[in-house]
Amino acid sequence: MTPPGRVHPKIITEDLSVSFGETEALRGVSLRIPGNRVTVLIGPSGCGKTTLLRSLNRLNELTPGAHRTGRILIDGVEIHGPEVDPTELRRRVGMIFQKSNPFPQSIYENVAYGPRLNGVRSRAQLDEVIESSLRVVGLWDEVRGHLRSSALALSGGQQQRLCIARALAVGPEVLLMDEPATALDPAATGRIEDLIYELKSSVTIVMVTHNLQQAARVSDVTAFLYRGRLVEADLTRTMFTSPRMPETEGYITGRFG
Repeated sequence: MTPPGRVHPKIITEDLSVSFGETEALRGVSLRIPGNRVTVLIGPSGCGKTTLLRSLNRLNELTPGAHRTGRILIDGVEIHGPEVDPTELRRRVGMIFQKSNPFPQSIYENVAYGPRLNGVRSRAQLDEVIESSLRVVGLWDEVRGHLRSSALALSGGQQQRLCIARALAVGPEVLLMDEPATALDPAATGRIEDLIYELKSSVTIVMVTHNLQQAARVSDVTAFLYRGRLVEADLTRTMFTSPRMPETEGYITGRFG
């Protein structure tokens, strides 16, 4: 299922199915995700949104009993190929979770963690990466005077922006976001949404949300999943004004979900 437009797909799933033991979470999902755009996955609880998201950087395979069929390509390369290192894949395809998860360390060490794993040892280089990453997420001016303070002392919204900075510090091409603002107050949610809009010029974003108003505000493409299947994917303005499938219309208008 291909949303219209001329943007080259960054990610393609082909007949993707995922099960956990006897439970089938995704069935035959084929989706083209455009580069440098925000694609939002919507649908009722249990429809497979998070399973699809976690498939894109192979996090599902860390769950005992997980089984996958079908293909996922990023820039034309099958991510399950023998030449693909899962650790390197997860550097390229970062993940932001629903609940902010800063390490119980300083703000500085949180952002420095990834670059250090990738071999950066120069203090000057680390300082530069940390400042630039915190500036991108709008945190630098708020925390520059206490980079050695615990990240756990930050507010919820600041912690989530710190987690995004931590992901950005290793130079990802894709950011996966699993309801990144669901636990935040309206002001912090607005900052995250503004950040998502700004980030798409440099990274491809795939996001799960239950908030249809948020999906309409931040996304370029919307994909609707229901009972493990992809029902419809299209430009967001089209999905929210003239969906093709009755299931999509029913969900968007609140008749179920």
